[in-house]
Amino acid sequence: MRRLVVLAALLATGCGATVAAPEGGAAVTVENCGQRVTYDRTPSKVVTNDTGITELMFALGLADRMAGYVVGASQQGDIDSSPWRADYAKVPRLAEEISAEVVQGAGADLVFAGWNYGFSESKGFTPDSLKALGVPTYQLTEACRNGVGKQRGIMPPLEALYTDLENLGTIFHVEDRADALVAQYRKQVADAEKLVSGKPRPKVFLYDSGLDQPFTAGRNAAPQDVIGKAGGDNIFGDLDDSWTTVGWEAVVARAPEVVLINDYADGDAVTPDQKRAFLESYAPLREVPAIRDKRFFVLPYAALVESPRNPAAIEAFARYLAG
Repeated sequence: MRRLVVLAALLATGCGATVAAPEGGAAVTVENCGQRVTYDRTPSKVVTNDTGITELMFALGLADRMAGYVVGASQQGDIDSSPWRADYAKVPRLAEEISAEVVQGAGADLVFAGWNYGFSESKGFTPDSLKALGVPTYQLTEACRNGVGKQRGIMPPLEALYTDLENLGTIFHVEDRADALVAQYRKQVADAEKLVSGKPRPKVFLYDSGLDQPFTAGRNAAPQDVIGKAGGDNIFGDLDDSWTTVGWEAVVARAPEVVLINDYADGDAVTPDQKRAFLESYAPLREVPAIRDKRFFVLPYAALVESPRNPAAIEAFARYLAG
C-alpha cells in the first residue's frame, strides 16, 4: 500500500534575489494576451494578486519594485512553504481580496493579475476598469481568454510561464535575469523528463476541489505540463480550457491510475488528507485504479498554477512516477 506523498516545500534557486531596475526607463512594448501593450516607464509600485503571480516577481528579484501583494487566507500554506519566504516577509500583504480600493490605496503603477486570478467582470475589477483609473495592468498568460467564451489559455502552460518571465524581464529591464531563469527551468524540466524516459505513462487525475462535481485542469493550465513533463497523461488534457469543472462520471470513465491532489483550501474538503478521504469513501470511485491502488501525490497550490515553482513540481512528480 502506497502512502500519501505530501511535498510540503519545493526548493528553487535564486531565492530572495534583488535586481536593480531603473526608476524611469525607456518605454517598452510587449505582447500580452494577444495584444501589444506599451509601458511608458519602469513600474516601481506593483500590486500582485495570488501566490504564483507574486512569486514570478520574487523569482526575478523584483520585490523592491512592489507596493504589495494580495493573497487569500487559504494560501497561507503557500507562503509558509515558499522558497521566497524572505520576500513575502518584507513586501506588504495588502489584503485577502483585490479591489480598486486596495490598488488605489497602495498607489499602484501596475497591477499584475489574471482572469479568475483577481480579474473578474462580476466584481467590476478588470484591466479596462483599471485603465480608466490610470493604472496599467499585466495579465497572467495562463489565464488569458482564448476567444471561446470565458475559457482560458492560449499556449502550452510552460510556454506561458517562460513568456511571462521574458515579458517581465523586458518591462523591468532585467532581461538577463529572465533569460537565465528560463534557461535554468528548461534544463530542470528536461532533466526531469529523462527520469521517466521509456517508462509507462500513467493516466493522472488532477483533483483541486469539489464534492458534487470535481474542479480540475484542462490542457491550458499548469498541471497539464506538470503531469505531462513528469511522465504522465492528464485525463482531461483534451479540454481546451485551463481550470474547469467536470463530472464524476467522466473521471470514472477515464480511469485514472494516479490522483494528483492540489493542496488548496477550497470547498468542504480543504486539506489533502480530507480530499483523499473523500475520494476513497465516494462509492462511484471505488474501482477507479488510482483509488483502488491508493496512488496519491500532493503538490501545493503555488506549484500547480503558473509560477516559478512549476519546474521543481515537475521534478518532484517525475521522481514519484519513476519510483
